[in-house]
Amino acid sequence: MPLIPEEPQIHESVPGPRATPAAGRTAPTPRPVPGPGPRPAPPRGAPASSARPGKPGPAAPSRGPVPAPPAQRTGSPQPPAATAERAAGPQLQLIPAPADGAIDAADEAVDLLLDSGRAPGEILVLTTGGDHPWAAHELSFGEGSYWAQHDAADDVFYADAGAERATGRPVVVVALNGGSDETAARALPAAMARAGALLIVCGDPDRINAVLGANA
Repeated sequence: MPLIPEEPQIHESVPGPRATPAAGRTAPTPRPVPGPGPRPAPPRGAPASSARPGKPGPAAPSRGPVPAPPAQRTGSPQPPAATAERAAGPQLQLIPAPADGAIDAADEAVDLLLDSGRAPGEILVLTTGGDHPWAAHELSFGEGSYWAQHDAADDVFYADAGAERATGRPVVVVALNGGSDETAARALPAAMARAGALLIVCGDPDRINAVLGANA
């Protein structure tokens, strides 16, 4: 009868593929992880002796860094991070588009922002040429109702880049759909000042870089 259990152990250890699934169960005996195994293991196990504390040891490096991040999170609360972001200023993204396609590019950018989880009231769209179709439509009902929607801040708002009444929002999208270089030179720095986290500029890249370079 002892021969029967010994033989399957030998057959299981000989083939490599069978040894790997069985190794998880039979490995404790040669390895120092289980209690009976460490006694034969110490001669081999100068590493094995370290492996006893090393049960936490292999896991310990993973556990070691894990407590460190919470300590950093507690040490650096969100307000300092927010102040660092404010000091760094908004991120800038350029979307190449011709003047007659800048509004379409801005609309696509707004769709992506909304799909990514941005609230509509966090987005302001500015145009340097003609009014956005939405703005033109709403202005047809009078400026009172138009600016009331701006003040409500519960939806995407579209305005002319030179409109001083338009206040800042976390995300500002600028469509360079026309206007002179002087208009763009005024619009982009003003839009950057209005943007809390992200400024997206849709237009001719050479023109955008020239304007931003002149204001740098």
